[in-house]
Amino acid sequence: MQPPEIFHRVARRLRRDRAADRFAEADFLRAFMVEGLTERLDAVTRQFEDVLDLGCFDAGMPLPGARVVRADPGFAFARAAGGVQCDEDRLPFAEGSFDLIVSAGTLDQVNDLPGALALIRRALRPDGLFLAAFTGGGTLATLRATLMAAEQERPAARVHPQVKLQSAGDLLMRAGFALPVADSETLTVRYGTLGRLLEDLRGMAATSLLTDRAPLSRSAIAQAAEGFAARADAGGRTPEQFEVIYLTGWAPSPDQPKPARRGSATVSLADALRPKP
Repeated sequence: MQPPEIFHRVARRLRRDRAADRFAEADFLRAFMVEGLTERLDAVTRQFEDVLDLGCFDAGMPLPGARVVRADPGFAFARAAGGVQCDEDRLPFAEGSFDLIVSAGTLDQVNDLPGALALIRRALRPDGLFLAAFTGGGTLATLRATLMAAEQERPAARVHPQVKLQSAGDLLMRAGFALPVADSETLTVRYGTLGRLLEDLRGMAATSLLTDRAPLSRSAIAQAAEGFAARADAGGRTPEQFEVIYLTGWAPSPDQPKPARRGSATVSLADALRPKP
């Protein structure tokens, strides 16, 4: 059974095409993600040869010393990077094409995320590495609250449904990844106005892509702007948070370390923790 289409695929491509020319003006969130992924990749003592940069935006993810395929859901980003235009849950790559797949900033807009992760694992060679970063459940809490308050009588979904950190590791396991790890970091940005936040979201192609989205009325926008300003700190700026979830997983391989067999320990935990005389 096909999962429901939560996000409008055509609107997603068009929003990304609209953002492509001026993305450098609003790339701070993806730059934060890329930095986190680069740190995790630098900790891996291994050279990768064939890499897929999935959701490449402006090809800003540094991947030296490897053959890199860039792919993006938007045509303009894919064309500028000399890559492939495709959705993450409809990958065109053959099984075992890559030994490393990285994705920064797009998996939070995928209709079939479990299916996308399964396709990513399939595209990896045995013992291949998958690293991803995307916004999670703690993102845009202030915006969500102000919009809800502005539409008290008939509130509508305005912010994308988001993956919780607790569920992220489970998704990796369901997709068949070995040694799955999910962790998160929070980026806080202070805004002078609601309009400036919305400009950033448009610039990073992160405005609503919900299939049943409806336009905000002028009165609701005005009320939301007032509510946003009312949450300002002593400096006159309103803090907004972006929770970034990082995923790390490996394609299964016989050579990988395995957890010890249950009951095989030769020393009890109590004995190991007991102070030595």
